Amino acid sequence: MLYLGSLFLFLSHAFFRIDDFTGQIQYRPTLQTLAAVLTTPANLDIVLRTLAMAVLTTLACMVLALPVAVYVSFHTQGLQRLIWLLLFVLPLWSSYLIRVYSGKLILAQEGILAWVAGRLGLEGVLASFLSTPLLGGPSLSSSYFGLLLVFTYIWLPYMILPVQNALDRVPKNLLQAASDLGATPWLAFRTVVLPLAVPGLAAGSIFTFSLTLGDYIIPTLLGPPGYFVGQMVYIQQGTAGDLPLAAAFSLVPVALVAVYLRLARKLGAFENL
Repeated sequence: MLYLGSLFLFLSHAFFRIDDFTGQIQYRPTLQTLAAVLTTPANLDIVLRTLAMAVLTTLACMVLALPVAVYVSFHTQGLQRLIWLLLFVLPLWSSYLIRVYSGKLILAQEGILAWVAGRLGLEGVLASFLSTPLLGGPSLSSSYFGLLLVFTYIWLPYMILPVQNALDRVPKNLLQAASDLGATPWLAFRTVVLPLAVPGLAAGSIFTFSLTLGDYIIPTLLGPPGYFVGQMVYIQQGTAGDLPLAAAFSLVPVALVAVYLRLARKLGAFENL
């Protein structure tokens, strides 16, 4: 109750505003601050950038998690499966900051990827990629693509485990029945496995989507190319001292996650959490 009370008290400031002359909060209900988040081009750009990164991270985690979960669920057993599960969970045992800094060092201008590109004579390819709009930047660690890689690396275990949990419930004789009826492995995967994996994918997406929306550490540590919602909440309530604007930015991921949870519930996500 104490946490919820503090949260609602903070979010309620989104319906107030800062006096432009005195810099003090005017405790008179208004939608002006919320409107500033959704109508000011710079603020709207931050919201859309964060939303796009959350969606792309979720899709990337789905693409990587699904084949791994299928392999573990249908092609491993006993000690081998236990080892795979340990590999999924092992990154979660290390510090979050250590994993983020590791990603930053790997993607840095003097990092191992740049070194490998240099050894293979691919400096020109890397430079061309970094100059690509919406993908590149000063270095891989300071690019949207680098941010996507680090977000995916950090949140991937949260996608793999629910998907594997969903696939573990699939009767193995369904695949045998599909094969007996003449289905190719790809057709069996598309018509049998994939639909039954949807609840697990939806459950995992709750984590990847919501955690990316609210994260401010990864964008802060990796640097440019632009601000995200989590950073704006931190800056506005701290450095800028604009608590109403910070609360208004905080309402954005809350509203997006609420809508997303409703959609995920229809897909059976809560059964795999």
